[in-house]
Amino acid sequence: MAEKCTCDPAEVMIFPCAGGSNVGQIANQAAVKLDQEGIGKLFCLAGLGGHVQSIVESTKVAKRIVVIDGCPIACAKAAVEHAGFPVTDYVMVTQLGVKKHHDFVWTDEEVEHVVKAVKESLGY
Repeated sequence: MAEKCTCDPAEVMIFPCAGGSNVGQIANQAAVKLDQEGIGKLFCLAGLGGHVQSIVESTKVAKRIVVIDGCPIACAKAAVEHAGFPVTDYVMVTQLGVKKHHDFVWTDEEVEHVVKAVKESLGY
């Protein structure tokens, strides 16, 4: 039985990568922090990519769509664009100098570096 998404629309929606590496997890942790700080609302990339109607409808009213990718594969950006939405603000963790690896170890400073880059993109 499908349930309705409980995500209310927001002016700034954040779609992070949550991939199988440190940089994917850094992207996701940065999005969580941005949501907690009230900078934007973390939204479900899988739901958007799966064309879940309530998530698609919520995304339609966003004024800014922020995508945080972990690496140059750019899965999050591809998913948002495939769903038919323009990416207005884009940050890639590896472009900020963080090396990708698969040990799932990262620092708070790396997360903060991504948070700062997104805030700068949004004019904060």
